[in-house]
Amino acid sequence: MPGPQPLPPESLYQRCDPRELPFQTTEELEDLERIIGQDRALDALHFGAGIRSEGFNLFVLGPNGMGKHTVVQHFLQERAAGEPVPPDLCYAHNFEQSNRPLLLELPPGRGVQLRDDLDQLIEELRTAIPATFESDEHQSRIHEIQQEFNQRQEEAFQEIQQEAEERGITLLQTPAGFTFAPVQEGEVVGPEEFQKLDEEERKRIEADIAHLQERLQWVLRQIPKWRKESQEKAQEVNREMADFAVGHLIEGFKSEYADHPDVRAHLDAIKQDVIDHVNTFRRGSAQAEESEEDGGYEALLRRYRLNVLVDNGGQQGAPVHYEDLPTHHHLVGRVEHRAEQGALFTDFRLIREGALHRANGGYLILDMRKLLMQPFAWESLKRALYANEIRIESLEQLYSFLATVTLEPEPVPLNIKVVLLGDRFLYYLLSEYDPDFRELFKVQADFEEDFERSSENNALYAQLIATLARREGLLPLDRTGVARVIEHAARLVEDAERLSLHSGNLADLLRESNFWAREAGQEVVRAEDVQTAIDKQTYRSARIRERLQRSIQQDVLMIDTAGSKMGQINGLAVLQLGDFAFGRPNRITATARLGDGQVVDIEREAELGGSIHSKGVMILSNFLAARYAPEHRLSLSASLTFEQSYGLVEGDSASVAELCALLSVLADAPLRQSLAVTGSVNQHGEVQPIGGVNEKIEGFFDVCSKRGLSGEQGVVIPRANVGHLMLRADVRQAAEAGTFAIYPISRVDEALELFTGMEAGERDPETGGFPDNTINRLVERQLERYARIHRQESADGDDPSGDGQENG
Repeated sequence: MPGPQPLPPESLYQRCDPRELPFQTTEELEDLERIIGQDRALDALHFGAGIRSEGFNLFVLGPNGMGKHTVVQHFLQERAAGEPVPPDLCYAHNFEQSNRPLLLELPPGRGVQLRDDLDQLIEELRTAIPATFESDEHQSRIHEIQQEFNQRQEEAFQEIQQEAEERGITLLQTPAGFTFAPVQEGEVVGPEEFQKLDEEERKRIEADIAHLQERLQWVLRQIPKWRKESQEKAQEVNREMADFAVGHLIEGFKSEYADHPDVRAHLDAIKQDVIDHVNTFRRGSAQAEESEEDGGYEALLRRYRLNVLVDNGGQQGAPVHYEDLPTHHHLVGRVEHRAEQGALFTDFRLIREGALHRANGGYLILDMRKLLMQPFAWESLKRALYANEIRIESLEQLYSFLATVTLEPEPVPLNIKVVLLGDRFLYYLLSEYDPDFRELFKVQADFEEDFERSSENNALYAQLIATLARREGLLPLDRTGVARVIEHAARLVEDAERLSLHSGNLADLLRESNFWAREAGQEVVRAEDVQTAIDKQTYRSARIRERLQRSIQQDVLMIDTAGSKMGQINGLAVLQLGDFAFGRPNRITATARLGDGQVVDIEREAELGGSIHSKGVMILSNFLAARYAPEHRLSLSASLTFEQSYGLVEGDSASVAELCALLSVLADAPLRQSLAVTGSVNQHGEVQPIGGVNEKIEGFFDVCSKRGLSGEQGVVIPRANVGHLMLRADVRQAAEAGTFAIYPISRVDEALELFTGMEAGERDPETGGFPDNTINRLVERQLERYARIHRQESADGDDPSGDGQENG
């Protein structure tokens, strides 16, 4: 029967006909106003941004370079423009608990206004209070109080003096204090004269002096009390004057904030504090250098200022904020410290906002990978979302890294929608291992990597190209250039019927094409310029590929491209080095002998084979047993290996090649070395699609091309991969010339016919056997022979496995 036929050249590449594009250059196209190919993600964004229930934050997932950030930023900014502007956030001194600053929320722009008003108030206090205490009214009232005190003291002494004179005694004031002495005829009686008085007179005088002394002591004890009362009266006058001086200032400000009771309460607290510290204001700037701990004048004034944490005065709509470095402090804010006299101090003015404060009332965009790389940042974000408040916490204080004065600012109520950007691996990893993640981020916006290629979508893609070129300030593209970009976009997604939505790669290609067009002195970017950019990208990355190809040409890596050999076949693999992927052929060999049914994967035994590759070998082993030994034991010992392979072998795309090599040995049928094959096989012998089909074909083509194309060379691929073909021009030209062919297959039998030139053969439903002189019959006959030998040796007591052990 005829074997598989090569694909026609038109099946190897789906061109984009420039004539179908309705423009001459992209200058004629309008900017693309909508996002193409992301309907699912946009629907999720619309839902996630609109729902206000707790936990419905968003995780936007997709590969890097998809333009997730740009799309999300643009979408949220459009939505936020119609939402209310959040209030200003301010911190003020707490006069009751100085380590717990007060939070004030004000309408947008009023925070700065209040700050300026308080600054103005401070300046007015600097002059108004001293002026009040220098006024005639204040001086007069203080003088009255002082006179009252002096008069009271003087009257008390006069009363004592008068009583003393009535008793013939006088009150004397000496450097040592007050004393009493008797008087006769207007003269003070000296000690000698006093002793000359009769005893009864002396006793009377002594009793009178003792009585007067008691009264004097009582007066002297009352003087400090009277002085204190006088000072209290003076202080009360000072407070009244201060109240008068400050009251009208404060009341003027309070009238402007009549609808903000918290601001009015704070202004009342400032007024009371000024009154309580009126003496400090009287002393004025003489103590301006003292620290706040000492109650200095300037430090006292600083308490009345306002720290505007977030000013939304110039904000249009709700905020949309992206935090590039999401550390703990950058998220929740921090309290800074200043050095004073060798010690660290802080106050409410040193509170700094975080991204959560700036985005509060709107949207916060974070890169998940960056977030997870910062210590404590992820936990801090979750804690804020759970509590619905922003609590500024110092990690140094929390973990006792730093013992110093700190603050506990009043928490800020949190009303925010958090949008995380990350790849799918992080999303599924967090979903599996972090239960908080699923509670807090219930909406996933999954970005598509490609979309359908059609005439309508080609036109949209052309608009996207025009938009990117215009935004980047690049030369316009003519329609041949656009067509070539569209074709390359299909190649990037390994599907001729799809187009890549990887905007990063697309923008890079346009930038490089623009460079080469300008180098050539062109005014528009043509298909030749796009192709030059693609070729240069490949050339810059192809050093390793060229070294491998040189090693093959020098027979350092042994690859045959002509003739036929038993148990040897060319498999194909893809090497991914950074962003560059290329194909290379691998020699795969197989051996077989009588044994106990084991197919040895040498790569696995050497710990160079991955689990998926090992699975592929197990599948082909079971395929052998099911097809060729359904009624008897598979008495086979076989081995498979990738020759000259010194690294990890992973994937099952070589299982068709491995099966063909093994069947070649069993059927004693040589395989064509001018062909290479890729594809995986299932237990029913069906060939399954693989990845990297274009790179694999081109890798073998390059080897054959350097040795000279004979017309016999080609690559066998799964039929399901035909729709993925977007091959290079030189490969297509060789196929058109008949010097290189691509063969699609659906079953392993088709591969056997191509490689051996023999009919594979199908089992006869009546006889149950394969036709003579077919590959399958030869394989079955050899396995039956192995089984007979095994039974004979088992009957004779010999060990057919050759290791002296009985195999059951």
